[in-house]
Amino acid sequence: MLKAWGLWAHEAQRPPPDPWRTWLFLGGRGAGKTRAAAEWVRDQVERGLRARFALIGPTLSDVREVMIEGPSGLRAIATRGERPAYFSSRRRLEWPNGAVGFVFSAEDPDSLRGPQFDGAWGDEIAAWPLAEAVLATLEPAMRLGEDPRMVFTTTPRPIPVLRRLLNDPSVVVTRASSSTNAANLAPGFLDAMQARFGATALARQELGGELIDDPEGALWNRAALDAAHTKAPPLEAFERIVIGVDPPVSVGPEADACGIVVVGLLVEDTANRAIVLADCTVQGLAPMDWANAVAAAFQRFQADKIVVEGNQGGELVRTMLVMAAPHAAIKLVHASRAKRARAEPVAALYARGLVTHAQPMPALEDEMCAFGATTKGKSPDRVDALVWALWELMLAQSPAPRLRPL
Repeated sequence: MLKAWGLWAHEAQRPPPDPWRTWLFLGGRGAGKTRAAAEWVRDQVERGLRARFALIGPTLSDVREVMIEGPSGLRAIATRGERPAYFSSRRRLEWPNGAVGFVFSAEDPDSLRGPQFDGAWGDEIAAWPLAEAVLATLEPAMRLGEDPRMVFTTTPRPIPVLRRLLNDPSVVVTRASSSTNAANLAPGFLDAMQARFGATALARQELGGELIDDPEGALWNRAALDAAHTKAPPLEAFERIVIGVDPPVSVGPEADACGIVVVGLLVEDTANRAIVLADCTVQGLAPMDWANAVAAAFQRFQADKIVVEGNQGGELVRTMLVMAAPHAAIKLVHASRAKRARAEPVAALYARGLVTHAQPMPALEDEMCAFGATTKGKSPDRVDALVWALWELMLAQSPAPRLRPL
């Protein structure tokens, strides 16, 4: 069985190379998380490496129905002659070689006080009702043997305990999407789930296994951006189309990106609306190359103006863009206020329903949902480009009408 599992397990299902103490497996629905952890427990027991396991699920029923009796559970995958017996009245799983698994519910952290273990498997930790309290009692109980280890499997959710584990350098993290395990899923499952979740942040969480978070203090949130996705009309319907550009000051893999965001203005009877048409941001390119990327977006979207920040680079930035797009109207702008102060009026436009996105733009929307938070991150190049474009279209005084050749 072990040899067969080693042959067809996908990479994320294989335990990380030694040494490690805690393994966190983040995966989408059906990504093979339960099977991976159950195979690790089975291997450790059958090779005599560990003999006392804590088995923890959101409820006692979850431990029994998923971790023990489920299709990928410990009894189902056991090697012939090594199948453990489950004694529900004692909440014990006993293997023929004397190893024991003790069953616990994450609803009752105090039940972990007293016992001690050399191995632990916690399933769906992001669904544990008292996750921090459970870990606070489990970790001191991991004191048997020379190398006690814990495995946690879950579809991620933005909860404090998961953030803490991800920020702990001693925790080894592997990730897998639902599609990684497609060969072992029912026909049509992925299509049905994609239809259910669509192109939303929830799809990235439930199918992609990504931790999608809204940090405290951010100016945008994912639920609002998901609701702001809309189909854009033809380019001819827009009064004006502007490209916002936040140029980088360096080149190479570690350099800031060149933010390039395309926004169109619709003039309507009730109120003007803007639609973000595309995020054409590039990263690591030489100045002439990112200028050419701006020019390509200008031509593709039949834009009217390029609005580019000139705080760093000044007239040199304008010169590069004139060389790449000689027929474009180019406006050089300079930031006199902090980034958040510039962005707040733009966030207010979103809150009023005056700005939508023509399609999901994960990289831009990730940046937006982190922007303004208390934690520091990478330079918000996409957000800066977005803000400049929307200021030009929606917040500047008396925008000029769009003229098209006959």
